[in-house]
Amino acid sequence: MAKLEFAERGAGGRPLLLLHGFTGAKEDFTEWLEPLAQAGWHAVAPDHRGHGASEKPSNESDYTFATLANDAFALADELWGSDSPFVLLGHSMGGMVAQVMATQFPDRVAALVLMDTLYGPLPFVTREEIEAAVAVVQERGTDGLADLFAERGSPLDTPAHLRLLEERAGYAEFNDRKFRDTASAAYAGLLAAMYEADDRLASLRTLAMPTLVIAGEQDKPIVQPSRDMVAAITGADLAIITDAGHSPQFENPEAWWSALSTFLERVGSRV
Repeated sequence: MAKLEFAERGAGGRPLLLLHGFTGAKEDFTEWLEPLAQAGWHAVAPDHRGHGASEKPSNESDYTFATLANDAFALADELWGSDSPFVLLGHSMGGMVAQVMATQFPDRVAALVLMDTLYGPLPFVTREEIEAAVAVVQERGTDGLADLFAERGSPLDTPAHLRLLEERAGYAEFNDRKFRDTASAAYAGLLAAMYEADDRLASLRTLAMPTLVIAGEQDKPIVQPSRDMVAAITGADLAIITDAGHSPQFENPEAWWSALSTFLERVGSRV
């Protein structure tokens, strides 16, 4: 298991694990840890292996959904015990990892939040684009790819994201720092994992825990898959966050927090 750095608030409260996305970091959730603690949760946000301040194995083969899921379970075991269920939130790639965790060990996941994520392979990139990005990372590191993306933009540059870049001081630098802190092997390995991912929709039909699926209204590649997941998971709820793209916790925090906190209040008695 990789050693994970994590932020936490509310030790002794109900267990809640928050998993960030690809090239993200625990800081994607740290400003929400205190409000979660005040609501009675022991909220924990780790850096995935290869991200942020966590351990960064050097081989691309060390980066799969399974290895990230095992890391997350190991952290949960350390914090809460191997028999304790916890609420699990996964954002983007973290949501893909959360699906693996919930379908493999459903008894451990008391409730599930899938946020701006997919149940299958990435729909908005080609193999040629993947290979080109990996080639840049292997030659020039994530710094080199970050410089290239700064010139070309990203499919996730929604109007809400661009607005926030203008309105929130330091937000561009925050995102750039997270990207550059991602290990080259992690970028290459996990990009391949997302592109080559199995379709998990059938396995999601087996889930019975309370589930909330969140999607930013402007996150166009995500909205219909989110609806598909809600249709597949018995009793799942859907929250479409207006005026938000891929990161609604930043782009429309009030609406995002309302959806999340309402769900957590409802499921809190399960842990």
